[in-house]
Amino acid sequence: MSAARESGQELATAETAGAQAPLDPVRAERNGPQRLSSVATAVRLLKTFSEGEAEIGVTTLSKRLGVAKSTVYRLASTLVAEGMLEQNRENDKYRLGLALFGLGALVRQRMNVSTEARPHIFALREATNETVHLAVPEGAQIIYVYDLESTQAIRQRANLGERKPAFCSAEGRAMLAFADSQTVDLVIAAGLVARTPRTDVNPRNLVRALEQVRAQGYAMEDEQSEMGMRSLAAPIRDSEGRVVAAVGIAGPMQRLSDEAIARFAPLVVNTANVISARLGFRSPAAF
Repeated sequence: MSAARESGQELATAETAGAQAPLDPVRAERNGPQRLSSVATAVRLLKTFSEGEAEIGVTTLSKRLGVAKSTVYRLASTLVAEGMLEQNRENDKYRLGLALFGLGALVRQRMNVSTEARPHIFALREATNETVHLAVPEGAQIIYVYDLESTQAIRQRANLGERKPAFCSAEGRAMLAFADSQTVDLVIAAGLVARTPRTDVNPRNLVRALEQVRAQGYAMEDEQSEMGMRSLAAPIRDSEGRVVAAVGIAGPMQRLSDEAIARFAPLVVNTANVISARLGFRSPAAF
């Protein structure tokens, strides 16, 4: 019997059955009232699949989740529409969809970048004794996935997982400079909001700054993200040449003078190139 026909037969009693399903009071207390039950059930549904059970039907999912078949069918239909699930038309069973593979690939990519970058980030910190950041793009923002602080008393800090606007951070500009024009347009459309009195929120100036990044191979920002701090960063590419992350250093203005920037820029770019090579990128180094 197909999932659609199965759902139709259950429709008259579905909501009653769902309402009368026994609840686990311990789980309900742990989850709290703020948790959306439909979202939680959808996540539990996805977690039901395993390597040993790649395809599961509505009846089995209903029993495993403790909800009505019609509820399973509605959730599964939504997940199919979003590519999270696929339905085998021969037996009406469901299996995980390719959209999950794409999301998993993004997570794996970030894990690979962080793993490959780690020893080289330590080497860069050793060579400069400034705070070293590893960041990845996230829409109009960047996320710090690695932060190795300087040992000096005055230094820039960044919490792991912290987000910053891409347009006014060195790591963000290093990545935006090599993104397609549509991505840059989306960042501008999202709004260039000043973080400090020195933040340049003029879109034309941003476009010119990105052109300069492409020309010199690294990005810089002076007090645009944090007052009193200066930073520079270079892009990291994967095996297909896509910019997937950026590595940078940051420190106080008085220490990161123009002379210091001239010394450190080749080190930062070389670090980015080495990490890129570890990810499979085969282009010659910029420096």
